[in-house]
Amino acid sequence: MTTVFLFVLLFGCMLIGMPIALALGLSSIGTILLFSSDSLASIALKLFEALSEHYTLLAIPFFILSSAFLSTGGVAKRIIRFAISLVGHIRGGIAMASVIACMIFAAVSGSSPATVAAIGSIVIVGMVKAGYPERFAAGVIGNAGTLGILIPPSIVMLVYSAATEVSAARMFMAGFLPGLLMGGMLMVVIYFVARIKKIPCQPFSGLKELISSGISASGGLMLIVIVLGSIYGGIASPTEAAAVSAIYAFWVAIYGYRDMGPLKNVPWHRDGESVPAMVGRNCRQMVVTLPKLITDREINKVFLDASKVSIMLLFIIANAMLFAHVLTTERIPHSIAELIVGWGLSAWMFLIVVNILLLLAGNFMEPSAILLIMAPILFPIALQLGIDPIHLGIIMVVNMEIGMLTPPVGLNLFVISGVTGNSMGWAIKACFPWLTVLLVFLVLITYIPQISLFLPEFIDSIHGY
Repeated sequence: MTTVFLFVLLFGCMLIGMPIALALGLSSIGTILLFSSDSLASIALKLFEALSEHYTLLAIPFFILSSAFLSTGGVAKRIIRFAISLVGHIRGGIAMASVIACMIFAAVSGSSPATVAAIGSIVIVGMVKAGYPERFAAGVIGNAGTLGILIPPSIVMLVYSAATEVSAARMFMAGFLPGLLMGGMLMVVIYFVARIKKIPCQPFSGLKELISSGISASGGLMLIVIVLGSIYGGIASPTEAAAVSAIYAFWVAIYGYRDMGPLKNVPWHRDGESVPAMVGRNCRQMVVTLPKLITDREINKVFLDASKVSIMLLFIIANAMLFAHVLTTERIPHSIAELIVGWGLSAWMFLIVVNILLLLAGNFMEPSAILLIMAPILFPIALQLGIDPIHLGIIMVVNMEIGMLTPPVGLNLFVISGVTGNSMGWAIKACFPWLTVLLVFLVLITYIPQISLFLPEFIDSIHGY
């Protein structure tokens, strides 16, 4: 009775258009008040504990802030320039460069919509000018942008780690090789499609441009080294690495690239200026502009936007944690686990069920909410069937990627529609053919666990765990 009431109230609230966070909270509170002896005070305490007990969740605001600074600054342009100089001369090279740019930006932002917006707003227009069909360009970016939640650091992986209490660092390690594999698969398909459509290729820009663009993009590329290197090397936890990434992104955007803030567009070096004079002038400028950072409108807007996104996401997580608490208290996951195990499903059959459930849920719900609702239910069943929890996490994240491109609530579809100025229907038609690549990739990830588990196990062996 309790289970039926909980889920009927949840889906009823969602059907009338209530935001997912409120629907989760209302259904949980209603179930507690009607079927439990807990008081309202205990509900408030549980909401507080949901966020305070999960140290990993502290990384989310930092990664969001880091992403906001890098998206606002000119990091995306420099990464695109480097990617084009790297593979732009191959048939379909600009589209391949767009995939590489998405992979790199994903590794510094942790967000899929941010990756599509930052890269797509620049690259789609450039691809059309170079002779690519606009629908082809939009489809490539829409699908490559989903790498934002697969290539670490990933906010969605942090949410899964909080919901299941698995290691966030191991989840980050597990997502690295699958992210490279998916990017490689997209580029292979792009090459053959470009040959069939006879899309022109660009001349090789030369070794000098490659080195120059690499140096120009190094500010953004170094963030990948700092964050992933510190986590994989065991130097810092994901939360500590996230805090460092926010500070570094702030410095790069304001003092490194000078794309925003008081020193915006002020050159580092002037014609005829000696190196000592350049260093002295820049040091004085940095010191003088420190008080002005507080009143700079562009910087304040970045902090405000990042705060809004963080508060919204953490509010969803807090209510989802309360929902998970009700599930656990009523032993709903355990009952479902016993039922499914009683059916005699093997591990591979169970994974088919998992993929179908998650693909359906991805049509109607936001990725973080899906993970927080489904992970507590699926996790104990997977453990009983001998499925590695890290492997399950990557499978869920890949399903969330596909959900970013399926209507009616696919976030990447809205971003593509906004970037190109076309309708949602047009964006769906542009992205739909490329979903085949993602579905093939999902099958590979589901039934070849070592794609996900090789790197975590290898690094564990190095550290002697």
